Amino acid sequence: MTPRTPPPRSAACPTPDPLTPSRDVPPGHFQAGDQVFVIRGLASGELWGDSQRIVAPSLHTPTEENGWRLRNSTGGQQSYTTAHPRYLAHLSYRCPDCMIYLRAMEDYLLPRLGRHPEVIDCGWYTITRLGQLVHIDDAVPDKSSLA
Repeated sequence: MTPRTPPPRSAACPTPDPLTPSRDVPPGHFQAGDQVFVIRGLASGELWGDSQRIVAPSLHTPTEENGWRLRNSTGGQQSYTTAHPRYLAHLSYRCPDCMIYLRAMEDYLLPRLGRHPEVIDCGWYTITRLGQLVHIDDAVPDKSSLA
């Protein structure tokens, strides 16, 4: 799984995510400097998402649990975000736990979404005005800080 420039983005395709919300990953699983992947959907039949680098521990306020401050080297609208460890998978090395998670996500998404050439964004994440990456299952509906 190498980061690459994805094909043009398609509209979001709301698809349930049965794996990430129940994933149990302690903050210590990751270290500052690790390159990680946040799965957003599929592109050309492969997992697609954001490749980021872990910078430092940080409180993930939407879940009120320990998380990680991430840096997106491509910049974009949000160069730094804070994420919960269960949203992340290692890219910098072949971690067995993360490889199992990535494979399970691929096995779940491919039969449902196929191998279309465009990017299919599953719509699982949003970023709050405070720079917190939030999975839809962790978002609090009445929270006014959601962007």
